[in-house]
Amino acid sequence: MTGADPGPVRVLLADDHHLVRTGFRVILEVEPDIQVVGEAADGEQAVALTRATAPDVVLMDVEMPRMDGLTATREITGGLTGAAAPAVLILTTFDRDDYLFAALRAGASGFLLKNGTPEALVDAVRVLARGDGLLAPEPTRRVIATFARSGGPPVGAGTGAKLADLTPREREVLVLVARGASNAEIAATLTLGEATVKTHVSRMLAKLGLRDRVQAVIFAYEQGVIQPGG
Repeated sequence: MTGADPGPVRVLLADDHHLVRTGFRVILEVEPDIQVVGEAADGEQAVALTRATAPDVVLMDVEMPRMDGLTATREITGGLTGAAAPAVLILTTFDRDDYLFAALRAGASGFLLKNGTPEALVDAVRVLARGDGLLAPEPTRRVIATFARSGGPPVGAGTGAKLADLTPREREVLVLVARGASNAEIAATLTLGEATVKTHVSRMLAKLGLRDRVQAVIFAYEQGVIQPGG
């Protein structure tokens, strides 16, 4: 007996430019497994519509009136928990480390530039909906390494997150996740099935009190499990 169909991925668009939102809607709604459930023209609307529509993924612009996208992301990721908490994908025209750094601190699960392809956007939505994290590849390792060395509470603080809680296999999985390996690559490296790897990743995240793979990467850097360039 097969499991119930989870239904389409529900997406909320947040951007102060109507034409940009329309373009994103056209790209996403062509896909049979994606549904746009709302549009917000500023950060305050994004927060309110997130609570009202319960999306799986929020596409968030950075620079918006009334409330910027980073503040809105912080409100969304900090104010909702469990199944009600969507993944936030930051989309911006600016390839700036400070934006990516701030997006990670705000709790975003992904970061892409608006000059990417429609295929990259669709893939990013699906990746985040699965509970994975996604970052534009160019600045990722440099900024995550800086992020991990920065001040402020570490990722996982307040959850009792301890490396000692992990089994040896879960720690191996954490290291590979921190190096950017996909489930398929982890499976090949450890000679495991992808379903088994997915289970290990889920258990590792749960034990460490982390939301997704992006937080796992940051946690690994903060705890010295992996070093920049390692």
